[in-house]
Amino acid sequence: MTPDLRQFRRVVLKVGSALLVDRARGRLNHAWLAALAEDIADLHAQGADVLVVSSGAIAMGRTVLGLPPGSLKLEESQAAAAVGQIALARIWAEVLAHHDITAGQILVTLADTEERRRYLNARATTLKLLEMRAVPIVNENDTVATSEIRYGDNDRLAARVATMIGADLLVLFSDIDGLYTAPPASDANAKHIPVVERITPEIDAMAGGPASELSRGGMRTKVEAGKIATAGGTHMIIADGRAKNPLRRVRDGGRCTWFLTPSNPATARKTWIAGALEPRGTLHVDEGAAKALRGGASLLPVGVRRIEGSFARGDAVTIHDGSRVLGRGLVAYDAGDAARIIGRPSREIETILGYAGRAEMVHRDDMALSD
Repeated sequence: MTPDLRQFRRVVLKVGSALLVDRARGRLNHAWLAALAEDIADLHAQGADVLVVSSGAIAMGRTVLGLPPGSLKLEESQAAAAVGQIALARIWAEVLAHHDITAGQILVTLADTEERRRYLNARATTLKLLEMRAVPIVNENDTVATSEIRYGDNDRLAARVATMIGADLLVLFSDIDGLYTAPPASDANAKHIPVVERITPEIDAMAGGPASELSRGGMRTKVEAGKIATAGGTHMIIADGRAKNPLRRVRDGGRCTWFLTPSNPATARKTWIAGALEPRGTLHVDEGAAKALRGGASLLPVGVRRIEGSFARGDAVTIHDGSRVLGRGLVAYDAGDAARIIGRPSREIETILGYAGRAEMVHRDDMALSD
C-alpha cells in the first residue's frame, strides 16, 4: 500500500533540465511549466509547504549565449549559469505569481549542505520562507562551484535539501516513470518496480546511466538520492514528468516508483544528532531548564548555568543537569558569545552581543534527549 500524496505536509519537487527546456527549439517549455505551477498551487492551497529544486540554469544560459551543443568548459558552464539563473528565477516567479504565490531564489553549493554552520544558515533561511508561505526555488550555484566542490546533479542536491528542511516527501520528475529491473530502452524484458521498501545491492544494480546531454542525472543518481532521502526520514518518488500536470498524475495513481522510509524527518534528525556527531562542549543547565526540556521546550540562555569546551555555532554539545546527561543538541552560538549570555533573558541578547541572535541556545528541533 503506497501513501496518498495528499497526506504529506512538506514536499520537495525536483525538476530536471530536459523537462524545463525544449531541446529541439532551445527554449523554455512554457506550457508544461505553467501546468506544473497549477499542481504546485493545488498542493499549496491544501496547506502543504512546497520547495522546488530546479535545474535548467546552464541549459537556458547556453541557449541565450549561443554556445554550441556538447560538453562545456568549466568557465563556459559558469558563464551560462550566470545568465541562466536570472532567467530561471524570473520565470519561476512569474508562473507562481499567476497563482498569488511568492517565489524565493536560493543558490547553494555542496559546502552549504555539508558544513554545519552554513547548513544551519541555509536551513533557517529556507524554513523562514516556508513559514511565510513562499515557495523557495533552489539550484546549485554553478557560477562559483567547481567540479571538486559541487554535487554535479540536482537529484542528490534535492535529497540533501529535503532532509535539511525536514520534508516528508521528495518527488524526482524525470523522463522515465520510475525504476525498472533493467534500462527499459535497451531491455524489452525490463519490469517496472512500483515500491522499494529498502535499497539493497540488487536495487543498486538496476540503476542505469545518464539519458541526455542537458541532464547530468540518470537512474544512478536517483537511487543515490533515495538513499539520502530515506535515511533522513523522507519518502521519495521517481515519476515521469513529461506530461502536463505531472504531480496531479501521481496523485491520481499514475505509474511511478515509491522509495519508502521506516522513519520520519524529526526522528531521523534526532537520531543523527544523538549518535552521529562528536560533542564539542557541554552546557550545564539549572533545574527549571531541565524540567522545561523534558516537557518539550527549547533551551534558553537564561537556563544555562555554565559552559565547557571550545565550540562553534552549529557544533554538537552535551546538555547536563548536575551529574546527569540530559541529551545532545546543536548550539546556536560560539562558545565566547554563549558565555556572555548564559543566565540572561533572551530579550537582552542583542544588547549584550550587539546583534540579534536566536532566542534559543539550543532549539528543540536541534536537540535529542536521552531516554
